Amino acid sequence: MTADSPAPPPLLRLVVGNALALAAGYLALGLLVETVRRFYPARTVLTVSFALDALPARVLSILGLLEPLREAYLAGRLNEAGLRAVFGCTALAVIFLLATVLGLVTAWVRRFFHGRGAPFS
Repeated sequence: MTADSPAPPPLLRLVVGNALALAAGYLALGLLVETVRRFYPARTVLTVSFALDALPARVLSILGLLEPLREAYLAGRLNEAGLRAVFGCTALAVIFLLATVLGLVTAWVRRFFHGRGAPFS
């Protein structure tokens, strides 16, 4: 890095910015797919909806929370909007976790190569 080149943005700001962008995109796509699914429940739309639900469902399953959610939904204690909110929050948590891990790994790699004077600096 030279004296006149701008300093890189702080890692936390970069991680949060990327996570917010991914989260907004995920939620916008989910809202669009759910809206289309309600008015035009074609096989392709249902497939995309299931694909969007796969990640949060898997995370909830690993945490042991999917079955209690399913039981609450089937018993009528949890409505569809509540279920969507749980899945959406789970997806956002995964996105922020992945963004944080990726940011930390990137910072470590940058620090490793910067300390050695690698050509990537």
